[in-house]
Amino acid sequence: MSYLLLTFLLLPLVGSAVVFAWKNPASKFLALGFAFAQMFLTLYMLAGLDFKPTVDGVLQYEINYPWSQFIRSNLHFGIDGMSMLMLLLTNILTPLIILSSFNEKPGYRNTFYGLILLMQFGLIGIFTALDGLLFYIFWEVTLIPIWLIAGIWGQENKKIEFTTRFFVYTFVGSLFMLLGLIFVYTNSASFALTDLYNAQLNTTEQTVVFWFIFFAFAVKLPVFPFHSWQADTYTYSPTQGTMLLSGIMLKMAVYGLLRYLLPITPDPVLGISGQIVLVLAIVGIVHGALIAIAHNDTKRILAYSSLSHVGLMVAGIMASAIVTMKGSLSTQGGEGAMVQAFAHGINIVGLFYCADILYKRFKTRDIRQMGGLAKVAPKFAVLFMIILLGSIGLPLTNGFIGEFILIKSIFDYNKLAAVVAGLTMIFSAVYLFRMYGKAMFGEGDERVLSSAEDLSGIEFSVLATLAGFVILFGVFPQPLIDMVSSSLKFIYASMLN
Repeated sequence: MSYLLLTFLLLPLVGSAVVFAWKNPASKFLALGFAFAQMFLTLYMLAGLDFKPTVDGVLQYEINYPWSQFIRSNLHFGIDGMSMLMLLLTNILTPLIILSSFNEKPGYRNTFYGLILLMQFGLIGIFTALDGLLFYIFWEVTLIPIWLIAGIWGQENKKIEFTTRFFVYTFVGSLFMLLGLIFVYTNSASFALTDLYNAQLNTTEQTVVFWFIFFAFAVKLPVFPFHSWQADTYTYSPTQGTMLLSGIMLKMAVYGLLRYLLPITPDPVLGISGQIVLVLAIVGIVHGALIAIAHNDTKRILAYSSLSHVGLMVAGIMASAIVTMKGSLSTQGGEGAMVQAFAHGINIVGLFYCADILYKRFKTRDIRQMGGLAKVAPKFAVLFMIILLGSIGLPLTNGFIGEFILIKSIFDYNKLAAVVAGLTMIFSAVYLFRMYGKAMFGEGDERVLSSAEDLSGIEFSVLATLAGFVILFGVFPQPLIDMVSSSLKFIYASMLN
């Protein structure tokens, strides 16, 4: 048993319990301390991790303990390169998200921070679980804190409507995934991940399981047309809730598509099911981008931009999967999706924080009522632009390499599909530059601008850190690709076995 991994798993849970118990205005500092401790532990484990071993062998950090003879499920956790990338994203963003709340007036109670740490615990469980039942349990664990965060601290006159829709969508999706996993389990030796890969399912059974599990992931991502909950939830949740949802939670589904769906149900990927998912993803790219162009609400623009970017990730994953099932092993789509998931997490958290800063200065989310902020907030203008360029995917920013690999993987499958999917780079430049231009250089209200201030120390710390990652991983993307390469070769090769 790896006691280091055990500590890694339990630290956020212990932190959550302590913060829940400490009803003190200073509890936010305690939560931040636990989050930073988890981040440094992640970096320590990253420094010692060999990325070559995959989940079919012995891992450096692994826990495997049988907890039930009746269900044939183990407390089996471990870390390979792919899971490490998602853990890195989770544990870098969590302290920044907590820190971003320190300027809120009135400040949040200890329960708010306890829920964030509880969600961090659930996310770590998802990215380290090597057992299908554990994966499902932690999937549900993450739903509870985000639902409470959105429901308690969301926009007062909207929160019942949007949280109910969000809960129904995600809970029903989760039940479909559970049914799918149970069916696979009944045809395999256990819930162990590699046993699920080796389940004896014919093509018809795989097709049914494919759609059951995909439905859960399609809702969480979301993929067109399962996205109707997203815009309202992102818009009316507190900023930190939106950051958690868009920055980390939707990556659960990207990870799940690769880790669970493709190796368990490879046959439908080659059939009409794979084609349908790929088409839906590309429709989502265009649909999300066009709606983002039409909107004037900053949070809705970013919500639909996220729908568009996620569509590109799914399209790349499926394109490589189809090419692989045709006999030519291709991992480019998976590599592009993982690198882009990491980049998107950083960029979208930064952009939603910029939207929050704009709201605090202009008291509105409507970009038509903003303008001129660049001349009174030059530091904000620079950092906002860096993060925005990362989201567009400009070369030498973190968003470029992932989008390039994804479009290349789609091109290898179908040139026309690649052309349509590639429109995301043009569309994103249109709606993001429009938002930036209106807010920063539009004709502003001098009365509003006279009282507007540049970034506070906390705002600068969060945005400068995120902007630094945009540049760092734009200039040096190769370590991220190397981190996930071995895991993805195993996953895509498993589809052929």
